Amino acid sequence: MVKTEIWKISDSGHFTQEDRKHLRGAADIIRGGGLVAFPTETVYGLGANALDERAAAKIYEAKGRPSDNPLIAHISSLEELEPLIARFPEAGRRLAETFWPGPVTLIFEKSGRVPYGTTGGLKTVAVRMPSDPAAAELIRLSGVPVAAPSANLSGRPSPTRAEHVRQDLDGRIDLILDGGPVGIGLESTIVDVTEEIPVLLRPGAITMEMLRELLGEVRIDPAILGPVGADARPRAPGMKYRHYAPRAEMTLVEGGSAAVASRIRELVDERQKQGYTVGVICTDETKESYPRGLVRSIGARSDERSVARNLYALLREFDDLGADYIYSEKFSDERLGQAIMNRLNKAAGYRVLKV
Repeated sequence: MVKTEIWKISDSGHFTQEDRKHLRGAADIIRGGGLVAFPTETVYGLGANALDERAAAKIYEAKGRPSDNPLIAHISSLEELEPLIARFPEAGRRLAETFWPGPVTLIFEKSGRVPYGTTGGLKTVAVRMPSDPAAAELIRLSGVPVAAPSANLSGRPSPTRAEHVRQDLDGRIDLILDGGPVGIGLESTIVDVTEEIPVLLRPGAITMEMLRELLGEVRIDPAILGPVGADARPRAPGMKYRHYAPRAEMTLVEGGSAAVASRIRELVDERQKQGYTVGVICTDETKESYPRGLVRSIGARSDERSVARNLYALLREFDDLGADYIYSEKFSDERLGQAIMNRLNKAAGYRVLKV
């Protein structure tokens, strides 16, 4: 067990002398083969030298992450991409030039420089260039690509605050850089550009509509639409294993708004009579429909970004409150809603009740 330090840094991008000292110290830890959790615009990442197989192995060990679940290599400039990939296809170039730095990860054929310990044994490498100023500066100072999955125990809701990282990884990693709450709250969009037609492997803030507007035809991997078989090899993080999950048994309730509210009320009453603690995930527009249970609004349906930003923190809150069951309203699967529903479906283990 290691002593995990927590260093606060500015979330504005205007770094003080103390901030720069902390970022340089964090970069030293990464170059030395250690683990540093740091904020990005999506969620907090757990960073290590992506070119050091032993450092990558420490990430898997700290998270309890299956070894066939690939890591994403984070860079701070396009110049840092070329040594990591075998070729730069046109679709990848257009996506990078349009959305980097930003919340999109691209899958390329890897070069020999990237170890298989970072890619989960795959011949491809996932690469992202974050826009968060602290993340970008940390990567630049490290001088190496930084492998950084979400900084949580494998399967748990991803961390959107430093406190979430501390809850899961205290004593397992060297350092947490506390840059305050993240902006987006959902992991990056992942697009495989190794095929002739790009494939969406994980939805995120860069939506399918945005991808198709730029590229034309984009396919959707079946793993987005339902559970993946136990014998499948994941092509990108978050595809195969149960993710984002609270400890409670979670069910999504689908149907008309009045029917959904009525059914959730019945389920809450039934479970409470059995002596269970029950959580309800609703919205600003519907929270008055639920008089009983641990009722929490996830945000406003009119503002998808508020829902995305609050999702993981809300699931962690239900854990803290000791919820045994959680019933959640469903959301539109268009635009950012596709990413929100992808995470909720995985958190619920695809348990959906239609009314």
